[in-house]
Amino acid sequence: MPLAYPGAKAVRFRLRGIRASVERDVRLMLEVDDWQQFGRFVQLAAALTAQEINFSQFGREVGVTPQTARRWLAVLRATFQWFDVPAYHGNTIKRVSSKPKGYFADTGFACHLARITSSDALGGHPATGALFETAVVAEICKLLTPLSRKAALYHWRAHAGAEVDLVLDRDGVLYPIEVKFASRPTRKSTRGIRSMREYYPNQQIAPGLVLSPVDRFQQLTENEYAAPWDMI
Repeated sequence: MPLAYPGAKAVRFRLRGIRASVERDVRLMLEVDDWQQFGRFVQLAAALTAQEINFSQFGREVGVTPQTARRWLAVLRATFQWFDVPAYHGNTIKRVSSKPKGYFADTGFACHLARITSSDALGGHPATGALFETAVVAEICKLLTPLSRKAALYHWRAHAGAEVDLVLDRDGVLYPIEVKFASRPTRKSTRGIRSMREYYPNQQIAPGLVLSPVDRFQQLTENEYAAPWDMI
């Protein structure tokens, strides 16, 4: 999986460089009175990777206003430590989420901030699923970057709870993708994709894909398939 943990010396060297770079860039871009508080904000951002962005939650957890949280997150975005995936709306009159989904760009740094010290500890950690999704989404974003005709990238979630991690929109066709840290995905893994088809009956939606740590391509339902994450 794309979360391999390097040796301790490599980790310390890499993190010192990242920390120095981020602190230098932040000092140039933003006046921060309490660097310890900003550090807690960065740690919280890493913990909330692969979730919808809620500035009130960010501010409440760290003890700053939502406006300050918004400004600080913009700095992380500008220093390439954070990226967003907007919500897909479509033309439905049904209620869907309009909040973007946020990702902490460096999963190694996120592991450090979560105090995950080894690959063995990572395997059973509660954050593993979110970190796995973060790494896979980042790889997909990299693959889309050099394309001359880029697909628009979204996430989708209905207020009722159904969601799809990624929706690629290209030439009017939607390509739904779920990211699951499961070696044996099932029909249940495609529930969000099937719900999206019901929400948009007139929209052209391609067969859905579940990217996970499986070793071969396999069919889960009539229109959904599981595939190894490292095929991307």
